[in-house]
Amino acid sequence: MLFFFTRDSHRHYRFFSTEPTREVQVEFSKLKKIWAAAKEKLLLLPPRILRQEQAFQQILNLGDEGVTILHGGADGTRRIRIRFFFFLQKQRSKHFLLLLVETLLLPLSGLMALVPGPNVFFGVLALILVTHWQAFRGINRLRKKHIFFRASPLLQEWEKMPGTSGREDQAAILSQIEQKHRITEVAKILLW
Repeated sequence: MLFFFTRDSHRHYRFFSTEPTREVQVEFSKLKKIWAAAKEKLLLLPPRILRQEQAFQQILNLGDEGVTILHGGADGTRRIRIRFFFFLQKQRSKHFLLLLVETLLLPLSGLMALVPGPNVFFGVLALILVTHWQAFRGINRLRKKHIFFRASPLLQEWEKMPGTSGREDQAAILSQIEQKHRITEVAKILLW
């Protein structure tokens, strides 16, 4: 499994992996309708956010070996290492605050049970809480792992491409990235 740390079309760094977007696996027998509706709502998140959350979650499934992260290489490995460190710090803080807010909102969402029908609000909030918790744990584990940064010529070409270049040029380089690394939906992650 490969991980990527590269800039999108607005020059913000994105972290994602070769694994495609998948449903969050949570099984509860009594609440199947709520969880099914909540899973559908969660998959409506923009792919750039959902893929990043799931990439952090995938770190939990890795053993003790190091993690290889491909990058554009324009800044050099040392600067990318520093940028990635601050990126992880920012993501860790963001996830901690989100977990705090979601934990405070969860009991309030239980009041929605008074409304007839399934309490989808509670289900969506609980599922997002689980997703952020797993991503937070993945971020913490990634901070402790040995990370190998490897420059990718295709990502370097993408990062050097000006944001004003034509959609055809951008689509061509993104298609090459998808083919070479066997990854899907790169355009949904890096173009917006």
